[in-house]
Amino acid sequence: MNHLHRILPGALLALLLSLPGLTASAASWPESEDGAASAGFTEEGMAELDAAMRKIVTDQDVAGMVWLLVRDGKVATFDHAGLARVDDNAPMDKDSLFRIYSMTKPVTGVALMMLHEEGLWEFDDPVSKHVPEFADLKLLVSYDEEGNVELAEPSRQPTMRELLNHSAGFGYGLSGQDPVNNAFRQSQVLASSDLDQLIDRIADIPLLYEPGEQWFYSVAVDIQGYIVQELSGMRFGEFLEQRMFLPLGMNDTRFYVREQDRPRFAEVHNWDEERGTLVQRPPRTDRPTYHDPNRLESGGGGLVSSTHDYARFLQMLVNEGELDGVRILSPESVRIMRTNSLRDELLMGGGPNRAGAPGTGFGVDFAVIFDPAAANSPQGPGTYYWSGAAGTWFWIDPVYDMFWVGMIQAQGARRPGAANMRNVARDIIYDSLIR
Repeated sequence: MNHLHRILPGALLALLLSLPGLTASAASWPESEDGAASAGFTEEGMAELDAAMRKIVTDQDVAGMVWLLVRDGKVATFDHAGLARVDDNAPMDKDSLFRIYSMTKPVTGVALMMLHEEGLWEFDDPVSKHVPEFADLKLLVSYDEEGNVELAEPSRQPTMRELLNHSAGFGYGLSGQDPVNNAFRQSQVLASSDLDQLIDRIADIPLLYEPGEQWFYSVAVDIQGYIVQELSGMRFGEFLEQRMFLPLGMNDTRFYVREQDRPRFAEVHNWDEERGTLVQRPPRTDRPTYHDPNRLESGGGGLVSSTHDYARFLQMLVNEGELDGVRILSPESVRIMRTNSLRDELLMGGGPNRAGAPGTGFGVDFAVIFDPAAANSPQGPGTYYWSGAAGTWFWIDPVYDMFWVGMIQAQGARRPGAANMRNVARDIIYDSLIR
């Protein structure tokens, strides 16, 4: 199938629809609502949910939103409100495209697990087995305000398991004023031209912690994307397209926005306190735009997608690896991904002077709520979730075979008193369940 990326889009669709079990109507799901009752919710509850999301838009907590709730494969609500772009008053629509940022991470995790099923790596492999450039990583031991830094050899090399749950010891540069995260920013790791350059830059930066000793949200998933590329012998984006997006009917998901899709692309906004309104954020100038097909294929945060496409990805996970007769992963692999693999003292967010999130751990590129009572959540045990830097968010509850996805594009300042839309949606949904 290495020739697929050179076939015209229409031919690609024809080829896709020739796969066993996949039809045009199947590939279009989710397109319309089945209704609250069909999905196992009260009519009143779904009306309240839609009204609450619309109010969040009307109140200018966000400029626009698309939201979707599915249970047992039935669409309880799929709706939209507001604007995709503030500057030209472009309306938000169901087929709007979004920067999903870190919601790319679970996609990368699925890709890597596909290669695990092919026997190409094991959880206890040292990462350097697949990234030889990391064979001589150093460890940050201490540093002071004068810029003195002490490095040492780590006690051992980080493993693939630790790479998957953010305990391998890598930094990221998104937070922290330590020498490691400063080096990520100074080296512009996340602005690398390609994955080869990204790996070369990371190889020159020491580990922040001993492998397996701390949870720290890191560049690990960009490294995973590179490993997919190396093990498959395909460009990372090509692997995702051929092995996942085309088989799942995710035809709007890629690392850039095609010219014909630009009118559908939502822009990021924030609250302007001085003007008392939402304003569109200017595009970044320190890296290629989303219109550039050659931009970095970041496994940690680079994908653009639609609500429709991401819903198909999530329903595949709800179905334990299969959608519309097309199997992407085995049920065992999906269960591994959604199972906490952190020790109690490393629960998500935990570390030096940081309290871990109660009842919440981490699996393979997902956070996992293993104790809802401790997490103060109405969700079922084993609920797994993640979100993106521009506010997109999802969760999957395997107890009730349901998922939620909310798509917005908001970063930076928010309106004073803005609603916690994630909790608002979650609480209404669980109050509306017909159990």
